[in-house]
Amino acid sequence: MTQQLRDRGYAVLQPHDTAVWLGCDLADLQALASDWADLPPDDFLKDGGRYRRRRHSCFIVDGSAVSQTPHRAHWQPVEYNALHGGMQRWFAPMRDATVQAPVWGRLMRALGGLAQQALATRSETWFIEAHQFRIDTEGGIGRPTPEGAHRDGVDLVAVFLVDREGVKGGETRIFEATGPNGQRFTLSEPWSVMLLDDARMIHESTPIQPLKDGGYRDTLVVTCRRGNFQGADVVGQAPSGV
Repeated sequence: MTQQLRDRGYAVLQPHDTAVWLGCDLADLQALASDWADLPPDDFLKDGGRYRRRRHSCFIVDGSAVSQTPHRAHWQPVEYNALHGGMQRWFAPMRDATVQAPVWGRLMRALGGLAQQALATRSETWFIEAHQFRIDTEGGIGRPTPEGAHRDGVDLVAVFLVDREGVKGGETRIFEATGPNGQRFTLSEPWSVMLLDDARMIHESTPIQPLKDGGYRDTLVVTCRRGNFQGADVVGQAPSGV
């Protein structure tokens, strides 16, 4: 996996391999899935859609130490997100029960360790943003990446499929940022994961369409960045009630 990231800029793991990498039982990961059932709506979508629900929290990994930061906005420059860049997007934080689960700490340490081994040349502190997403098809179509093919402005991107039910589509497409090569595949098994060197790879997911009423696609997207969080000099205090 580490070598694949270095050589190709990406790696894909099946659920059993994800659990082995994290040093946990697959059942520990599967037990998190119920947390996606009550995600609040994403009120910042600028395409007029109501198909996305999410929570967001931030963490710092320094060696084996994992800490959760005070709640903060998600911010990206317009260079990386033409649709939603330049906005302080205050999403509801992840639930305490989720981030206090032992497997969550394992996941954070594993991602920080992978970023360190595959992408760094000296010891780094990793600034991690975690996003719980549910894309639904109540309006007929749901768009996992309404901003289109993009980079995130971080070092490492991990996209875990948590669940998908009653939908078609949602194909993942990745492309070299400065080369001709690309890949396309569909994450279909819960807790399979795509790992990306964000500096080298552009990514997107195609829209999902319903196969039956109530269809959805749940993912956990985690980004690791050295130096600081994006927008560290921009993001202010949380509004009341967030």
